[in-house]
Amino acid sequence: MRSAVAAQPGFSLGAARTDFVGKGFYGMAASIKRGAIAALGLIGLAGCAQVSDHKGYVVDTTLINTVQAGVDNKDSVAKTLGRPTFDSQWDGANTWYYLARNTRQLAFSTPSPVSQTLLTVRFGPTGEVTSVQRTGLETVREVKLYGKKTPVLGSHRTFFSELFGNIAPGTTDRASTADNPGR
Repeated sequence: MRSAVAAQPGFSLGAARTDFVGKGFYGMAASIKRGAIAALGLIGLAGCAQVSDHKGYVVDTTLINTVQAGVDNKDSVAKTLGRPTFDSQWDGANTWYYLARNTRQLAFSTPSPVSQTLLTVRFGPTGEVTSVQRTGLETVREVKLYGKKTPVLGSHRTFFSELFGNIAPGTTDRASTADNPGR
């Protein structure tokens, strides 16, 4: 049987096997490689997606517009708008703040504010609303941090002086401080 198949013109059992394994295996490896590259590319693009976020009070403009100075009191405002996001600590909780903020963030960057609503409701000594103020992004301020390191008083110790400082005391340079006078 084997000799009959091998005897057919243009057909060789060894060549057929090499031809099938060679093209099929390498063709499949190339398509797997292309698929892996495409999947990694999509994962990379997904990391660059823009993320939107909402924090704080959910603003309902019709409810906010119903709060009026001289008409409402603390109870009616609490029933209409709910409890405030936070209240003032300095005037006996007579100022309520409702804060809502929408931010956007691209990949691993710092979120930046897109919109903000700050509703400030001030109450009089008897609990009636004296003023209602609504502000937006104009009240947002960017705070720049000073430097990248926090200054620490004392000596500058290297990695090795920290590592071996307790093995042979006195061999590392130590600065005297008020709570630990030098030797």
